[in-house]
Amino acid sequence: MIASSFTVDELIRAVDRLAAAAQTFAAELNEADGRLGDGDLGITLSNGWRTATQKLAGARPADIAGVFLTCAVAFQESSASSFGTLTATGLMAAAKASSGRTEMKPAEISGLLRAAMDAMARRGKAEPGDKTVLDSLAAMAAATASDGTADDLRKVCVRAASEAAELFRSKANRIGRARMFGEDSIGIVDPGMLAALRMAESV
Repeated sequence: MIASSFTVDELIRAVDRLAAAAQTFAAELNEADGRLGDGDLGITLSNGWRTATQKLAGARPADIAGVFLTCAVAFQESSASSFGTLTATGLMAAAKASSGRTEMKPAEISGLLRAAMDAMARRGKAEPGDKTVLDSLAAMAAATASDGTADDLRKVCVRAASEAAELFRSKANRIGRARMFGEDSIGIVDPGMLAALRMAESV
């Protein structure tokens, strides 16, 4: 897809792709999360995105914010996990940042990612550098700040998320349950960062 902007319908199709893909990478994320967390990350994402696509099939939101808000509600209803709560928080921040918009340019994604990252950081009491999904969001926000096509956007996000995951692999987790593993978390890709990569690959 080559486009100068993306619309409500295109965003809904991206959610549908995420919902389908999340079923395929759920086991991988559960396994990764089991090494540093509760082992339910794949379930959280597969249930959340499946619920989101079901809700969107029932009613087409009038604007881009409505799509993000519907997805946020889906995660709130389908998961009580910390990652599910953070995902809902990020989606609500993206909804606020895109209120009333029915079309956005690819470069504007950077602002949405930063809004989501900031809201998730406040909710989770974390910050970039702690080896969490925030580091993936920060990398993708920085990489998408320049103009480009919608096709470029996905490639840029995948590359940024992949590079961030590898960069932080050599670091210890500094927050959350993974922090308890201390130096034993060095050499392991953070499950939240792996989730960000798989989702970037899927949209």
